[in-house]
Order: sequence, then C-alpha cells, then structure tokens
Amino acid sequence: MKSDSRSAERLQKLLSMAGIASRRLSEDLIREGRVSVNGVVITELGTKADLERDDVRVDGRRVHAQRRLRYILLNKPRGYVTTRRDPQGRPTVMDLLKGVREYVYPVGRLDYDSEGLLLLTNDGELAARLTHPRHEVERVYEARVRGLPDRHALDRLARGVVVDDRRTAPARLELMEAREDQAIIRIALHEGRQRQVRNMFETVGHPVIRLRRIRIGPIADERLTTGYWRELTPGEVARLRRACKLPNP
Repeated sequence: MKSDSRSAERLQKLLSMAGIASRRLSEDLIREGRVSVNGVVITELGTKADLERDDVRVDGRRVHAQRRLRYILLNKPRGYVTTRRDPQGRPTVMDLLKGVREYVYPVGRLDYDSEGLLLLTNDGELAARLTHPRHEVERVYEARVRGLPDRHALDRLARGVVVDDRRTAPARLELMEAREDQAIIRIALHEGRQRQVRNMFETVGHPVIRLRRIRIGPIADERLTTGYWRELTPGEVARLRRACKLPNP
C-alpha cells in the first residue's frame, strides 16, 4: 500500500530520518515484516508513507517524526555488544547511555572484545554516509598484536589482503611500539566489515591481543573515559558532516 500524501517518502528513508535505524537496517526491518503502515504489515521496499498522516509502526511501536538530532560519542569498553538489544542477553552499548531519551542507534560496530570510540545518533542521513565505504570516512585503530610484524607483513596489509574471499581496500599503517613478542600498530582504513582489523592481522600471522578505535573521521577524544559518553559539539558535528559531504542540519 502507498500513502496518497505528496510528502510521502519511502519507508526505509522515513525510519532512518526518524532515528529508528540506518537505511540499510531499516530495509532489513521491512523485509522481516516488522514494519506496518495503518495496520498493514509491509515487506516491499518501495512502499511510501507520511508520518504526519499514516500510522507507521516498528515491532508494534508507533514511529514519530524526529524532533531533536542527537550526536553521542561513547568510549566503548570491552564486553559490550554494539547493538540496541542482544538475543543472548549480553550487555549492549545502550546500557551505558543513561539519561538519553531519544531513540539513537550505533553507527557501525565495534566487536564485543574491542573498545574505543563509537558514534550513536538518530541522524539517519549521516549514519548512512558514515557506514557506506563509498564516502571514504576514515577510521583509525590501535591494535596490539602478537609477534613483531616485519615490513613485508605491513606492506601486505597496506595493499590489501584476502579475507573471506574478498580483498580488503588499501590501508595506512604505522608501527607505534615494538617489543620482542608483540607490537602496537596504528591502522587507518575506510571499510568497516565485521571483525575486519582482527581478520587482517590474523591473515598475516599476527593475531590481535587488544583493539581500540581512536578516531572516526575528524572525531577523536583521548580524554573521554572508557565507559562514558558525551555529546558532540556543534563544531564536531559540522566537521563530521563535511567529511560526509553533507550540509549542517
């Protein structure tokens, strides 16, 4: 079914703009039959609606137009899942956001065993740009690995290695600390595949002991304590949106 309103938008765009999920995840919600419009379950991605006129629901919960955009920077500890809820009952990053009333969601993921900077927002357009590799927003990680990678191993990682039958995109690497049995490598990349950094180092024979994300595009904060969050400043939001080639909201 389709709304007759001239202001109707595709459902996945509406859900993203309302801060429910990124467009990609919103498409999954629709395909899974978790979205309804005026009481009718929708599974077609081309369906349009208008939040001012139509009753749009996700898992039975009414979706309202988002009135306040939130941009939250969290320093994620290890032992938390980067999702709004976990079927296995593990702690999620949402458990750390005490006092946040708006429906925000994580942009991209950090593994359960990884830590560092994570952005959560209800700005669906920004989230979509940040998670799509086409926009080449750089992420920077510090990886403590077993052994001491030689120049050949670092060059392989920089050029790209094959992980799950796909070659990774070129990356920038810098040796920060070298010991006899382990090293700290700073790696910058644009892709965000699941467990990508860990899999890359595993491929060259240097498993990751500890992984920490230290920058997302132009956003970094060495003073943010692990497990705590803060709002991005207006200047940081502006820089982040410029990095995604978006105007300020």
